[in-house]
Amino acid sequence: MKKALLTAALVALTVPALQACFPLVATGVTVGVMAALDRRPVGVQTDDETIEWKASSRISDKFGKEAHVNVTSYNRKVLISGEVPNDEAKARIGEIVRGTEGVQGIWNELVIGAAASLSGRSNDTYITSKVKARFVDAGQFSANHVKVVTEASTVFLLGIVNEREAQAAINVARTTSGVRKVVNVMEVVGEAETKRLDSSQANANEQKPAPAPAPVESPTAR
Repeated sequence: MKKALLTAALVALTVPALQACFPLVATGVTVGVMAALDRRPVGVQTDDETIEWKASSRISDKFGKEAHVNVTSYNRKVLISGEVPNDEAKARIGEIVRGTEGVQGIWNELVIGAAASLSGRSNDTYITSKVKARFVDAGQFSANHVKVVTEASTVFLLGIVNEREAQAAINVARTTSGVRKVVNVMEVVGEAETKRLDSSQANANEQKPAPAPAPVESPTAR
């Protein structure tokens, strides 16, 4: 059941990248499912989203279209990927991200060179979807515990995992067609710690009150 739920969530997250018109209700349900299966507390997930938004906005204000930069925050640690015109820009972007509120560490993986083409970015999205799907098919760990980011066919892996899960994720990513290189930036903890995190998240989800039903408008009420 859990595998089927996760598969549906991953498919739903992939579809918007290929098809603009996707029901907002389905997206909301998907986000809820993915959040419930995440090892990060909801507050940390929110912090990561805020960090990504703030850092991306500041980089855009400073560099505009001069650089193609993706900011991915996981457990308040940030992966910076993409292409920039020179070393100075790479260093400055690193400073901007490091100075963003809440950031506890960065991996500056920016490449000096021309920005990736639209076709190249589409291929990266496709590779990401393939790696995620193969995580589910392999069934060696919960696919939602490893975040996948692809830049120029290089796959970056983020997450909070134990050693067994990390090795399984790396092996799956390395053997996925189209992947040129795998960079491991996962946070590896002990098996006991991953079990504790999973248990804590399960307990937190059980304690959440059921959402109130939406009010139904009477057909005669206007």
